[in-house]
Amino acid sequence: MTRWVKAVILVYLSILFFGSFLVVSGLWLGSFEQSMPFISKIEIFLYYFFAGAIGGSLRHLYMFCSRYMKGQLNDYREWIMYIFYPIFATGTAVVAVTLIQSGIFLIEFTDFKDTPYGQISISFLVGFGFNRFLNKLNTISKNIFQANKNNDKSTLNHNHK
Repeated sequence: MTRWVKAVILVYLSILFFGSFLVVSGLWLGSFEQSMPFISKIEIFLYYFFAGAIGGSLRHLYMFCSRYMKGQLNDYREWIMYIFYPIFATGTAVVAVTLIQSGIFLIEFTDFKDTPYGQISISFLVGFGFNRFLNKLNTISKNIFQANKNNDKSTLNHNHK
C-alpha cells in the first residue's frame, strides 16, 4: 500500500469517527431541526446510523494503526476494507436495531426517558463487530430459510414413484 493511500485512509477514518460524534452531538442539541425540519422524523435512526459509524470507524482505525505499527500494510487490496466496511456498518447497525425491536432477536431494551441508550449501544457494537454480526446474521438466515432436507428427499422420492 503506498504512502498516500495510507494517509487517505487514516484521514478518512478519522473524519468518519470524529465527524460522527459531531453529528450525534448536533442531533442531541437539536442543531439541525431548524434548517432541516424532517430530521425530527428520522432522528432516532440517525442515532443508530452514526453510532454504527463510530463503532465501525473505531475498529478500523484500531486495525489500521495496529497493522501500520507492525509493518503489515503491504497488500494494496486492503484499502477497500478500510473504506467500505465502516460504511456498511452504519446501515447494518440500523437494521440490527430494527430486527431486535421487531422481536426477531430476543433482546429487550430498558427505556430511559426519551433516550434509547440500549439501542444506540447495540448500534455501536454492531458497527464495531460488523464482520462478526454479519456472520451470525448469515447463520440465522440459513437456519430460518433452509428447507428441511429430509422433507425435500421424501418429496422427491414420492414424486418420482
